[in-house]
Amino acid sequence: MYPRNAWYVAAWAHELGREPLARKILGDDVVLFRRLDGAPVALEDQCCHRQLPLSLGKVEGDCLRCGYHGYRFDASGACVEIPGQDAIPPTAGIRSYAVVERWKWIWIWPGDPALADPAKIPDLWWCDHPDWTFTKPAMVPLACDARLIIDNVLDATHLTYVHASSIGSGGLTEVTPIIESGERHVRVSRWVLDRPPPPMYAKAGNFEGNADRWAAVEFRTPSVAINFAGCVDVGYGGPNGDLGASPRRVELVAISLPTPSTDVSCYYFFGFCRAFAHDDPEVERMFSEVMVDVFREDFVILEAQQRRMSERPAARRVSTINDRASFLARGMIERLAAAER
Repeated sequence: MYPRNAWYVAAWAHELGREPLARKILGDDVVLFRRLDGAPVALEDQCCHRQLPLSLGKVEGDCLRCGYHGYRFDASGACVEIPGQDAIPPTAGIRSYAVVERWKWIWIWPGDPALADPAKIPDLWWCDHPDWTFTKPAMVPLACDARLIIDNVLDATHLTYVHASSIGSGGLTEVTPIIESGERHVRVSRWVLDRPPPPMYAKAGNFEGNADRWAAVEFRTPSVAINFAGCVDVGYGGPNGDLGASPRRVELVAISLPTPSTDVSCYYFFGFCRAFAHDDPEVERMFSEVMVDVFREDFVILEAQQRRMSERPAARRVSTINDRASFLARGMIERLAAAER
């Protein structure tokens, strides 16, 4: 379903410490921890002796000891100690995974480690830029196919109905999306000009009356979606507008990184980067609490959708122009996975 030779987020950087952390990534049981120097490690979460999850064991130095019979494995997955026995069988080892810490996340490569090029990790520069503030909500495990999250993010018309009281506005449903695509990305853009801004944006930017608003989302294979959104004063927006000259401006980048766990479950990592009100505690609360509540509205939809799709896999599905971007994204994912097969 998903390509394995790609980078996926396994954890927030702040989640990972000296205690073993268990995750299931693309069906693989993985245990993560940090070495003494802070470098992340990812190993197969199963002892080669009697298959106990190593996440139930203990980190010792740069090694992980099984909690059943004490087998000890180093960061490469090699068994370096068997209590009561000097000789270690050459087959006594477990799989290790390539991992990289970047943009406040721990990235894992589930495929061939020889192909794991850190340069292929998506450029999410807003997360580390001094001109942007990065809000980092907790990861949310969801009982749905990760692709449903991509579908949801790429079709912004749902904002009008699911998020009517927060970031939604009727203008989005009246604007024909501009869709651009390449071999490994698809971008959907909309401008809503001279219309009331969503309630949250109006409050954050102190807008009175109408505003010019943009809403764009870019999908990058295999599992990255970036929302670009904001408002400026009327007359400064549009494809040829001068956003920087607007007296008031609210600019937001929302990053979604759903990592597939199984065919019907995933880990939803997401964060918000803003270029305004950096030291305002009320605005920070808006993104760390209120925006998370907005996302929770999506979670209800996504899990309910997955339940019904699992119950009725052959049910007829009607598609419209607003589904084109998600079809393009799913096609990219499938082509990469098929090429590996």
